[in-house]
Amino acid sequence: MGWADGPLELETDRFILRPLTPRDAGGLLAHFRDPEVTEFMDIEPLRTLGEAQAVVAWADGLLAHGGGIRWGVRSRDGQRLIGTCGFNALELERGRRGELAYDLAVTFWGQGVMSEVLPAVLAFGFERIGLRRIEATVTEGNERSTRLLERLGFTCEGRLRDHAYWKGRFWDQLIYARLAS
Repeated sequence: MGWADGPLELETDRFILRPLTPRDAGGLLAHFRDPEVTEFMDIEPLRTLGEAQAVVAWADGLLAHGGGIRWGVRSRDGQRLIGTCGFNALELERGRRGELAYDLAVTFWGQGVMSEVLPAVLAFGFERIGLRRIEATVTEGNERSTRLLERLGFTCEGRLRDHAYWKGRFWDQLIYARLAS
């Protein structure tokens, strides 16, 4: 698998990113229980520890099979899980691209967390995994996410009409991408 060999922890000035583990289930439950966090996501707010454990198992399987990586974001001062980010999908045979995804606890919105964390994630994708293209799909209406991606050098390439279905309805998705420089 190559890219997953060696240390997978990332650090920035204020944050530590570690791949999700079963120990994170309680923190994930608290995080994804908040309807504001999941508003634009393809999941309902979590209700049980078992649902959080399923998210961890999904992330663990993703990493084990080389299909992606999902980190838990922790503040250096606290170690409490405050969000997640990573690559939900990697295409390495018929392209060198990855699908970026991220989320953050509401109490940390507007504090520059993802503006600090995502450059480390992007560098990991471009340099360590060897991606040529990193994509992000954003649910229409998620203005915070679109502004973040644009600040990070992503370009909106178009709208995918009725591209996704969850929470009982179809959703338009905006496709953003950034190429390796």
